[in-house]
Parts: sequence; C-alpha cells; structure tokens
Amino acid sequence: MTLQQRSILDQELKGLQDSILRMSSMVDTAIEQAMVALNSRKVSLAGEVIAADEEVNRLRYEIEEEGLRILATQQPMASDLRAVIAAIHLAVELERIGDHAAGIARLVARMESEDEIDTLHKLPKMAKRTRQMLQEGITAYINQDPIAAKAMVGRDDKVDKQYNKLFRETLEEMRDDAYIRRATFLLWVGHNLERIGDRATNIAERVIFMTTGEFIENITDID
Repeated sequence: MTLQQRSILDQELKGLQDSILRMSSMVDTAIEQAMVALNSRKVSLAGEVIAADEEVNRLRYEIEEEGLRILATQQPMASDLRAVIAAIHLAVELERIGDHAAGIARLVARMESEDEIDTLHKLPKMAKRTRQMLQEGITAYINQDPIAAKAMVGRDDKVDKQYNKLFRETLEEMRDDAYIRRATFLLWVGHNLERIGDRATNIAERVIFMTTGEFIENITDID
C-alpha cells in the first residue's frame, strides 16, 4: 500500500469512527429523554424520541454502505479489516439500542391514562448504568482500548441483577389488581433497559475483537 493509499484509508476509517460517535450520542440522548418522558409522563417528549429514531436508522445504513464500499475498493487487511467490520457491527448494535429507547418512549403514551407513578423502582438506576456502559464501550472503541472494553463487559451482570430485582418488586405490586397494568408496563421498560445493557456489552466485545483479534464466544445474541 502506497503512502497515498494509506492516507486515504486512514481518512475513511476516521469517517466511520466519527459516524459511530455521532450515532452513539444520538442513542444516548434517546435513552435519557425516554426516561425523562417516563418519569414526567410527558407524551410530547416521548414522541420526539420516537421520531428521532428514524434518523438513527438512516445513519446505521449509511455506515453499513460506507463500510462495504471501503471493503470493496480498499480491500483492507488485518487490523484495518477488523476496524471496518467492527464499525458495521457497532452501527447495528447502536440502531437496536435506539429501538429499545423508542420502545420505552412508546410505553409512555400507553401509560398516559394511568394514575400518577409513585415509584419507578430501579429503572432510573438501570438507565444510568446502561448509559454508562454504552459510553464506556464507545470510548474504548475510539481509544482502541481492549482493557477498558474487557472491564466493561463484566458490568452487565449488575444490570441483570437490577432487572431481576425489578421483576420481583413489580410482581409484589401485581397482587393489587389496580396496579397490574402499570406494573406490566414498568417491566417492559426494564426489559428494554436490560437489552440495552446486552447491546452495550456486545459493543465492548466487538472492540476487543477489533483491537486484539480475540473473539469472545459469549457475545449476546438477541433479536
């Protein structure tokens, strides 16, 4: 590869990285706004989250198309090849995270007629933890830091434990028939957050593969 070819490839890889960073910022904002809408029962804000998901979807396909173009025209090898493949995979995971955030937002409208929510249980803590995991995974990607990515992978267990506790608490609420519908919706919110944690873990595992060539076999495989 000539110096000119190397320079062009570096610029294209940087473009992919910038797009991933932009996409991660968009889905992080979506999670934050969805949880604010849930807490405040602000249906208009929930609608904004749902509408913004279209832009996240569009950006995913832009990244995929650019990645495939680079593979076809530059024919990258070794670490460059893994970087392109990782960007494509990360775009898919981020798009799915955006879907989960939009899923939470859609529940806000369905809960509009419910009585005032007196407790969200562990949902705010779950949201905070999953957002932190996402941010750490993307930072590890930008910095090409497999050590930070490996450290993040283990934190998904805490999200799972929070979801299990939420499940137990909401089952208790369901003993009162008046709270069955509301508790069910809160469980769905928790399920979306738990899936976001899984997706963030997948991102970290892809970063490990990108930087080391090591494939972690327990990558979460979810629809």
